[in-house]
Amino acid sequence: MTDPKIAARRPAVLELAAGRYAYCTCGQSAKQPFCDGAHAGSEFRPTIFELAEPATKALCQCKHTGHAPFCDGSHGRLP
Repeated sequence: MTDPKIAARRPAVLELAAGRYAYCTCGQSAKQPFCDGAHAGSEFRPTIFELAEPATKALCQCKHTGHAPFCDGSHGRLP
């Protein structure tokens, strides 16, 4: 698999409403950290996640987290 593009070296901390979201895994989306379909033609697919209630979440933008879509601090270990 091709490595994703690093969209940013920090998480996007967002207040999200309850609902369903499509998280970008390729790093190419213009609507980071969410998918806009820029992965078309590649092996990447968005990660779908749901929130049952509103919450503040730190979403990974380096695309190297082990807990997608949530930040696990992997951006601090990138070269």
